[in-house]
Amino acid sequence: MTLAELIAEAAARLASAQQAGRLAFGHGTSNAQDEAIWLVLWKLGLPLDCALDAEGARAVSTAEARDALALIDERISTRKPAAYLTGEAWLQGVPFFVDERAIVPRSFIAELIVDADGQGTLDAWLGEDTRKVLDLCTGNGSLAVLAALAWPEVQVDGADISADALEVAHINVGRHGLQERVRLLKSDGLAQVPGTYDLILCNPPYVNLQSMASLPAEYRAEPELALSGNLNGGTDGMDFIRLLLRDAPTHMSAQAVLVLEIGNERDHYEAAFPALAAHTVWLDTSAGEDQVLLLTREALSQAPAR
Repeated sequence: MTLAELIAEAAARLASAQQAGRLAFGHGTSNAQDEAIWLVLWKLGLPLDCALDAEGARAVSTAEARDALALIDERISTRKPAAYLTGEAWLQGVPFFVDERAIVPRSFIAELIVDADGQGTLDAWLGEDTRKVLDLCTGNGSLAVLAALAWPEVQVDGADISADALEVAHINVGRHGLQERVRLLKSDGLAQVPGTYDLILCNPPYVNLQSMASLPAEYRAEPELALSGNLNGGTDGMDFIRLLLRDAPTHMSAQAVLVLEIGNERDHYEAAFPALAAHTVWLDTSAGEDQVLLLTREALSQAPAR
C-alpha cells in the first residue's frame, strides 16, 4: 500500500461515517479528506505540510497502515475531535498543545491578529501607545500567544475561569518561550483581572440553548463551560457577554477596543444589545462578516449594554 492509497482508505472511512451521521468535522478540518491527511501523517510521524504529490507513492508497511487506520477508527468510535487524539492543534500556522481540559482552538480572531501576509486587520485599530493586551477566556492560551508573537512590544494577560484550561495555557506559553511577556490569570470574567488594557480579545462561551442541545458529539466532548452562553440561566447565549459588556469599560484605556467573537449568534447579540447596534463594527473573516465584532471604549460608554 502507498501513502496515497492509505489516505484514500482513511478518507473513505471518515466520509462514510459522516454520511451515516456518526461523525462531524469542525475542529481544524471541514472534510474527510483533510482530516484523513492530518491523522495519517501524524500517525506516521510525517510533517503535516509534506508534499503529497511527491510523497504519495511512498510505500507504507502493513504495521503502519494498521496503526493509522486504527486511529481513524478511534476517531469514528469515540467522536473525539482529532486534536484531542493527536494532542496538537494549529492556528494561523502556529502549533498548540491541547487536550480535553480546554476547548480546541479555532477562533477567527486569530485571522485578525495575523494573516498570511504577517499583518492582521487589528493592526489598523492599534496605536503607538498599545502596550497591554488581555485575552479573556484564553482557554489553551492560543490567542494570547499569537498576540505576543504578532506584537513584540506588548505585554499580554490571558485570563480564564478554568484552572484546568490555564494548566494547558501554561504549557503553550512555555512552548513558545513567552513566559516573560504572557501572564496567565484565573478570573471569573473580568472580576479578578487587574488594571486596564489597550486591547481586549475575547472568544467567550456564546452558544444559545437550542444550539447547545443539537451540537454534534465532537463539540460535546469539549468543556461545556467554554461553549454554553446560558450558564446563568439564559437561553440566548448572551449570559457571559452581558456581564462582559457591562464591565469592560472600566478595564479599557481611553482608546481601547474590544474584539469579541460571537459565532452564529449575531441575531441574539443584536436583540440583546439594541443600543450598541449602530456602534458595532463587524470584522471580515474567512467565515464572513458576522462572526467577530469590535467595540470601542467610547461606544460602550456612550451606549452601555443593558
